Amino acid sequence: MQSITRPLARHRRRLVLATAIAVAIGGAGSAAAQSNATGSIFGSATPGDVVHIENTDTGLRRDITVDASGRYRANSMPIGNYTVSLMHNGAVVDSHKNVSTQIAQGTEVSFAAATASASPTDLGGVQVTANALPSIDVSSVDSRTVLTADQLNKLPIARTSISSVALLAPGTTPAARGYGNALSFGGSSASENAYYINGFQATNPLTGVSSRQLPYDAIDQEQVLIGGYGAEYGRSTGGVINVVSKRGSNEWKGDIQVLWSPSQLQQQPRNVNLRDGTPYQRGNLYAQRDQDNLQYSGSLGGALIKDKLFFFAAADWIKQTGKYTGPTTVSDDERDTSKISRWLGKIDWNITDNNILEFTGIGDTETTDSSIYAYNYTTGRGPYLGHQYTKNYNGTQTNGTPGGQTYIGHYTGYITDDLTLSAMYGRSNSDHQQTVTSASGTACPSITDNRVAFAGNPQTGCTVGATTSLLPGSKDSTRGWSASIEYRLGDHDLRAGMDNYVLRATWGAVPVGGTGYNYNDLGDGQAIRDRLTSLGLSPALYNPADFPNGYFVESTALSTGTSARTNQRSQFVEDNWQITDRWHGYIGLRNEQFTNYNGAGQAYANARHQLDPRLGASWDVYGDSTLKIYANAGRYHLGLPTSVAVRGAGPSSYPSQYFSFTGIDPVTGVPTGLGQGPWSGVYFNNGANGTPPDAKTVSAQKLHSYYQDEYILGFDKQLGDNWTGGAKAMYRRLRSLIDDTCDPRPLQAWGDRNGLSAQVAAGIAASTGCWLFNPGRANTFTLAPTPGQYLSVPLTAADIGEPKAKRSYYMIDLYLEHQFSDKWYGKVDYTYSRSFGNSEGQLDSNIVQADVSTTESWDFPEIMENTNGDLPNDQKHQLRVYGTFAPTDEWQFSTVTRIASGYPVSCLGLRPSSAGGDPFNYKNNYFWCNGEPAKRGTFGRTPWTYTLDMSAAWKPAFADHKLSFTMDVFNILGKQRATQYFETGETASGLPNPNYKRARSFQDPRYVRFGARYDFTL
Repeated sequence: MQSITRPLARHRRRLVLATAIAVAIGGAGSAAAQSNATGSIFGSATPGDVVHIENTDTGLRRDITVDASGRYRANSMPIGNYTVSLMHNGAVVDSHKNVSTQIAQGTEVSFAAATASASPTDLGGVQVTANALPSIDVSSVDSRTVLTADQLNKLPIARTSISSVALLAPGTTPAARGYGNALSFGGSSASENAYYINGFQATNPLTGVSSRQLPYDAIDQEQVLIGGYGAEYGRSTGGVINVVSKRGSNEWKGDIQVLWSPSQLQQQPRNVNLRDGTPYQRGNLYAQRDQDNLQYSGSLGGALIKDKLFFFAAADWIKQTGKYTGPTTVSDDERDTSKISRWLGKIDWNITDNNILEFTGIGDTETTDSSIYAYNYTTGRGPYLGHQYTKNYNGTQTNGTPGGQTYIGHYTGYITDDLTLSAMYGRSNSDHQQTVTSASGTACPSITDNRVAFAGNPQTGCTVGATTSLLPGSKDSTRGWSASIEYRLGDHDLRAGMDNYVLRATWGAVPVGGTGYNYNDLGDGQAIRDRLTSLGLSPALYNPADFPNGYFVESTALSTGTSARTNQRSQFVEDNWQITDRWHGYIGLRNEQFTNYNGAGQAYANARHQLDPRLGASWDVYGDSTLKIYANAGRYHLGLPTSVAVRGAGPSSYPSQYFSFTGIDPVTGVPTGLGQGPWSGVYFNNGANGTPPDAKTVSAQKLHSYYQDEYILGFDKQLGDNWTGGAKAMYRRLRSLIDDTCDPRPLQAWGDRNGLSAQVAAGIAASTGCWLFNPGRANTFTLAPTPGQYLSVPLTAADIGEPKAKRSYYMIDLYLEHQFSDKWYGKVDYTYSRSFGNSEGQLDSNIVQADVSTTESWDFPEIMENTNGDLPNDQKHQLRVYGTFAPTDEWQFSTVTRIASGYPVSCLGLRPSSAGGDPFNYKNNYFWCNGEPAKRGTFGRTPWTYTLDMSAAWKPAFADHKLSFTMDVFNILGKQRATQYFETGETASGLPNPNYKRARSFQDPRYVRFGARYDFTL
């Protein structure tokens, strides 16, 4: 679907049966099956002995009898520190202290076998073993990174979102800045990731871009999964970010903290210039000038009833002020004050040692107040224009700032040593606001000046803030539950579960001032001739004399708005099989269903049987957990986002008219002396004429789901006492994609061939003009020539004429890690990857289009010409170095360094008449430039980026090391290299675009953050 940004500034069936039998590979211990918010402890010991596990902070206890094969497993253990003891004939004979569990991972604790005749006195006393280098988890077959609260506290990380932490994981790259602080995982677009907080799906319910947030210091562990994850996880073809929050313990303790980033120590952001040096913008969109950032944080947790009832709470309050000057095309100056408040409260109730209940509440609110003034790039700041207020809205249709309140309840029941039940229910909701108040009381239309001669001094207007306004009453919510059962049967750890989520959203946008005006060069008149053709008129009606000044203006505006709902359900079964002491196998099967509903509650898209087989294998080569070789393969599905209903299934209106003009109002920027001709007829882009579509006509029948296949091979090796190294290779291939086509020609041709020309034409006219489909496949479309009458139009892939969707990604990752000892911890990680094909996925980062899964790609075959190449998220080389050095108890130094190669650059322009011209008024949005094919990603790359962040902390002995003073310096090198370019190489009139390769975004400038923190015990 044609981009909103161009002219505007632009489920019911359950799984009947799923059976899983295990084959393939693991460790000396058993498999580690557990939920996504807990961990497990496993190992080997003498058959018949009892392993006693006790949480040193909460007193939670479990006793597990070692089975006849000499193995034990305690699954679904809350994240924390444990003492694991071996009991023989009722007495403790061996003990391991400080055993830590990690999210969805197994921690191996094995004991030497005792003779059957041994008694406690024969054993020569209790052996106590401190926790040394953690053994490699030979029971896992996936690819993961886990960051603990201790690491997060030490490393210099921007506290913007949980995504800022995930960037430390290999295979992640920053997405286009226009999508907010979002990430691409393994070459996928930024909307293809899944986010969980304490087991609840916290993904943005509207678009899938980003997630709800929690206080930074409330994070106990954050797990980042890039591929190979088990059948419990789904709705992701990118990655999974899984967060578990902190909880209270028997000891009351807390902290208070203040962080301050003064504007005086902030490097000023780079200005944006055109390639010829003409100033375009003072500073840039994503880094404010003179920015001050002040944050207060705190937490408190403890036992309300010792060993039984625990409380924890944390909160952040952040205030940021700064200045932003709009580009020459807007010419306004803003004074922004942003406030973020986040809180978390958690209650943990150990009803008994076998029954645990948890309740979590989370709040996340972000507001921005902007005072807006006129700005002239010659004379400076002008008069006050008005005010804009936003709440839980980052100004884009993808809205990576969902915000809101979230409430989660979770139950775990250890029914027997071998049977565990868990259940979760959660809900979240958020409201989104944008209020624009003009000083004059006039709502001014948006003005865009594309005339080459005015590139340095474009026409602007009196627009205050954004050129579109968020639909009043915008809001979203998520309701969901999940349940699972785990059972150990001999060497098999069996698990099955299901979930059910309902996502709702009310969303849309309306143009400020009713319409927008785009000024364009006439050029050779191709744009006018194309419009005449689009209106069904002869191109010969074009007369350059109708445009005496050599320019024309387009009046255009897109209005959207609807309420929508998406139902998502899944079921899974999995088996972890300990085949031998050294070989462990995993097999899983997941089934997903989704149904998307429009504002009238009618289903317009659904899928029932999205089957995802998952296979995994690991080999404990030496039988001592020091070398693991693993492999896995799987299929991963992704449903349609709720936002598709806004444009693809909602009543959009997208009118466009061309006029000549004789003048321009100097205040409002509105054209005067409008002249009309045959080319001035109203043309509805994408057929969006404001008529709500019949839900049955929105998508192709039996729509195939969006899915990809993935394969991973890797190894992990313990090196000496403190080092671990490894490597893995990954390959991903997109197999099916859902987007929309806006090409009625194949449908009409079918009607003509089958004597149904009039019926098909009427059905097309009654539709939105765009239909959800599977590119490169046969599709059967539904038309409604008259209300209640339906006509099926079966088309082959050749009839439609679209290429098959292609996206391939491969990655080789190498790492070396030194566990904390000898006063330091460090990790070095190098990733080589490539992402290529003709589709990024659900988004189109080349133009930062916000219409998730209804991009302008695939709208018709011509728009897909020359699109096969390096994709926007392709960043071939990445080097990550992070670590901590503590020379004394008082001093600590840390770094996070990321070096990365650039992203590919393309050139978009007009499709020349010699190739067939522009059939659907998409103007300069083709992979053609200067009349020649312009293959995707072949016009250079953005520069390499070098980001070095450093921190120092002093914990004075006089305060018993409970008081700390910190200083973090971000981007210490001060390099502000471009991270994305403007990729439209020609204007709508075919002239060289002076904006081509103008920077869209840069690295953030250097800034310094001071901190003071006090940790206390009550």
